[in-house]
Amino acid sequence: MVGVLSLAGIVVALMQTVVIPLIPELPKLLHSTPADTPWAITATLLAGAVATPVMGRLGDMYGKRRMLLLSLGLLILGSVVGALSESLPPMIVGRTLQGMAAGVIPLGISIMRDELPVERLGSATAMMSASLGVGGALGLPLAAFLAERVDWHVLFWGSGGAGVVATVLVLALVPESEVRTGGRFDVPGALGLSVALLSLLLAISKGADWGWSDARTLGGFALTAAVLPLWAHWERRTPEPLVDLRTTVRRQVLLTNIASAVFGFAMFAMSLVLPQLVQLPEATGFGLGRSMVTVGLVLGPSGLVMMVMAPLSAGISRTAGPRVTLMVGAVVVAAGYSLSLVLMTELWHLVLVSSVIGAGIGLAYGAMPALIMGAVPASETAAANSLNTLMRAIGTSSASAVAGVVLAQMTMRLGPVAVPSQNGFRVVMALGAGAALVALAIAAFLPSHRPTTRYASSGPHQQAPDVASTRG
Repeated sequence: MVGVLSLAGIVVALMQTVVIPLIPELPKLLHSTPADTPWAITATLLAGAVATPVMGRLGDMYGKRRMLLLSLGLLILGSVVGALSESLPPMIVGRTLQGMAAGVIPLGISIMRDELPVERLGSATAMMSASLGVGGALGLPLAAFLAERVDWHVLFWGSGGAGVVATVLVLALVPESEVRTGGRFDVPGALGLSVALLSLLLAISKGADWGWSDARTLGGFALTAAVLPLWAHWERRTPEPLVDLRTTVRRQVLLTNIASAVFGFAMFAMSLVLPQLVQLPEATGFGLGRSMVTVGLVLGPSGLVMMVMAPLSAGISRTAGPRVTLMVGAVVVAAGYSLSLVLMTELWHLVLVSSVIGAGIGLAYGAMPALIMGAVPASETAAANSLNTLMRAIGTSSASAVAGVVLAQMTMRLGPVAVPSQNGFRVVMALGAGAALVALAIAAFLPSHRPTTRYASSGPHQQAPDVASTRG
């Protein structure tokens, strides 16, 4: 079961990386303009932001395995639509459907909590949590290799095929959890949160293109600021909220979610800088002039390191508590980014940097589900983990926006064109190190006690705890 659920998480991560090697060619492939084709990326981000909390809540109410299968079904359908696309509109539809599978990882973690014995839960959830990074890192070289040698539609057929395999295995080997809340789905809460998230992420992701002072960008931020208080007021008053804010504001949950957003920023900074360093021409004096396949091979080891770190993360959490694991992960990530400030001129430099950062991310991401599950009742596991996953996505979107601004401002001339300067890349990496240190400071304020193992799971043989007694 652990292997199947982790595979499902890796498949979702593969879906997110499948278009990266195609980005420069998308205008030609889809007969569109360079200004419009980024919507093939943005649509996935926005759909995932909306689907993740909704699928989590529906999983708690009507069955986590059922929602997991629905998510995989949407991934398969989106992959088929993408594989049949010859223009931008159907591609956006396909990528939107694929993005709606983003809830697979928090749903998988929640199934593990319900079904696994306590002694297996830590390493299993650490592996599941790391599967997003593992799939992304390992999928990039494969996607780049195929994009250079076969028709690009094969990438989407492959994504759909992987989704079919994962679906069959889930049907065969993953049981349906008996832990459910029932009740009515909070439609107004879902609509309000969707509007707030869409406007926020749209403003963040498109702000650099539109201009940060553009009316559309400012309108997105203003709409978020207006809707969120109304949504929070509704969630506090409704008896069956989409997000239980009383649970969310508990110190352990709140600080873990904030740390997750900051870690999302730190993780994505590496993904923005290293590919450009590998691909920029050697004439810049620091670029390596290599292909996208080489980019994948540079980032690939970080995915393997994350996988190796999963059991180590669980071991540290078991002996010292997940708070310590999160802090150790933050220190390792900061160390990796600090290395990059002086080691960015050779391929092995970049492999070393990405591997060190990947080790820290693997440790930290393994600790986050343990911190969340140590503070919420079993009936809210999927919703709480989904919100935590969403916070990571907000962090990665923010990293993309900030790095875009920095690299657009710090440039050098290469013939007739301007390219990011080496100091610009160093600033982005320094920001990644700073974000990791901010996460370290946040983690220091988490409750220092080690969660009792009876709170770690509420499977068939264990009683769900009274979470009011677990407050730090």
